[in-house]
Amino acid sequence: MEKDWKQQLNIPKKDTRPQTDDVLNTKGNTFEDFYLKRELLMGIFEAGFEKPSPIQEEAIPLAIAGRDILARAKNGTGKTAAFVIPTLEKVKPKVNKIQALIMVPTRELALQTSQVVRTLGKHCGVSCMVTTGGTNLRDDIMRLNEPVHVLVGTPGRVLDLASRKVADLSECPLFVMDEADKMLSRDFKSIIEQILTFLPKHHQSLLFSATFPLTVKEFMVEHLHKPYEINLMDELTLKGITQYYAFVEERQKLHCLNTLFSKLQINQAIIFCNSTNRVELLAKKITDLGYSCYYSHARMKQQERNKVFHEFRQGKVRTLVCSDLLTRGIDIQAVNVVINFDFPKTAETYLHRIGRSGRFGHLGLAINLINWNDRFNLYKIEQELGTEIAAIPAQIDKSLYVAEDSSAVPVPFPLVLPNTAPNAPNEQLPPQQTQPQFHAPNQLLPPQAQPPQAHPQFQAPHIQPHFPPQQFQQAYPPGYPPTMSAVPPQQHVSQQPY
Repeated sequence: MEKDWKQQLNIPKKDTRPQTDDVLNTKGNTFEDFYLKRELLMGIFEAGFEKPSPIQEEAIPLAIAGRDILARAKNGTGKTAAFVIPTLEKVKPKVNKIQALIMVPTRELALQTSQVVRTLGKHCGVSCMVTTGGTNLRDDIMRLNEPVHVLVGTPGRVLDLASRKVADLSECPLFVMDEADKMLSRDFKSIIEQILTFLPKHHQSLLFSATFPLTVKEFMVEHLHKPYEINLMDELTLKGITQYYAFVEERQKLHCLNTLFSKLQINQAIIFCNSTNRVELLAKKITDLGYSCYYSHARMKQQERNKVFHEFRQGKVRTLVCSDLLTRGIDIQAVNVVINFDFPKTAETYLHRIGRSGRFGHLGLAINLINWNDRFNLYKIEQELGTEIAAIPAQIDKSLYVAEDSSAVPVPFPLVLPNTAPNAPNEQLPPQQTQPQFHAPNQLLPPQAQPPQAHPQFQAPHIQPHFPPQQFQQAYPPGYPPTMSAVPPQQHVSQQPY
């Protein structure tokens, strides 16, 4: 009779895609070995979780035991559940106080994390609230009049609520920071330290990240009590992500992208640009080619960003063009291709970008469009990450990034936007969503954002350096092909959606 509760669960279809050692190299523990409460186990199994990943196996028992933790693990290996599960285990639903504060750097990640809390804790009776900048402060104040057990938020808004004495953190025993390296950067560190003054002196801290710069070590010495350090970074890049570069001049990039669309079997793709202007411009160009595409960047209204993120997660559109806003933590299982239309300048940014594919040990593809000015950044990032980014072949083996059974790709957790239903009729849709499949390219951007007819970043060949192959070979580090001919510019642009 004791085991019958498992038979009653609504367990989703098993994800049969192959996985890498990043998540399979465990000690063989099960979630039941952690002696979690029954209600939490029910939520874990109904979310499709089968066995803990290495970071979950290491962190969950230590966190439940009350230790401060500094955990470092790769993108996409289950860090969110590694702190959400012990949080839900420790929260007491009958105590109407904020008992856990989870801090994240971006609004999209706050939405996603709160949804993981709700999904895993749906049988636990735990109330979770998400609070971020860009939303109505009055709504948050009203919501905090009701019981809230877990508060997930971005630093500025949480500090605002705590300073106004609206969010009472005085009896909050658990403090969690996801993407700790970003949270302790110059942008946020002073705000985080102010928030800590509202927490009880003796509280438990859990810090998770893929990279730990010096600032994290300084914070650990100052604020953590005998922290247990977990480091599962035997190498920096995920084993399941195949990385290629295509050497193209700036004016050839769009042709190259169009060729990739026609040759690759894309389930969902994220394309990264280095500036918000280029995000909007590229989204318009992709739309002009006849492909459906959304875009997202930090200058958009929060309501629009939320909706784009929601619709992309639900698979309503195949391609998302964005800035580095979405590099951290965003977990969309269906994304199997990441394209760096603009190559990043740092290894850290590169690592987080390509980590949007190959989630939870599955296979993914990262393609980098490289021009003359990027060649040394490419070499530097390879050296720092200890990885090889190979020249793109004429044909890419589909087994490197395509699931044999596409129906095995899980649908993401349903994302509930704060204070709204997902498609409330009184909400303003982003300009890009007025035509879901983009049959009206001119409506992609609001009038003030319409680009000029000839934009130098895409259509000014005279500013590009022209060089013979041997010059490139001499200027580039040894071992790299001089040209990238595997993805030639297309003379004829296909209008067929891929």
